[in-house]
Amino acid sequence: MSGPLLAQSSDWKAPPTAVHRPNTVPVNAHTIELGQKLFVNNCMICHGQSGKGDGPGAAALEKKPADLVARIKAGETDGELFWKITEGRSPMISWKGSLTETQRWEVVNYIRSLAGK
Repeated sequence: MSGPLLAQSSDWKAPPTAVHRPNTVPVNAHTIELGQKLFVNNCMICHGQSGKGDGPGAAALEKKPADLVARIKAGETDGELFWKITEGRSPMISWKGSLTETQRWEVVNYIRSLAGK
């Protein structure tokens, strides 16, 4: 596969309703710390310690995990991150059955802190 087909298959867009969804968990040291614990236990294996997609489990995956910092710097919203965490897309699993809505927002807060935003 090459050209537009490859670009299209690797481009993961959240629906417009998700893009503008507001983060319902306040961003503060406490929620970032809770999000960090969740990230370390659930996400770091693939996304890596600093969210660059270079975790030890990433090498075994057909699709490289996203560089989360780059996504945020490119303008990805909290709503988009939350939707992707919630829904998943192979090889990433959906976290809606494992993490509460609040926990998923806490992960978003932590991911945002990795990018300094």
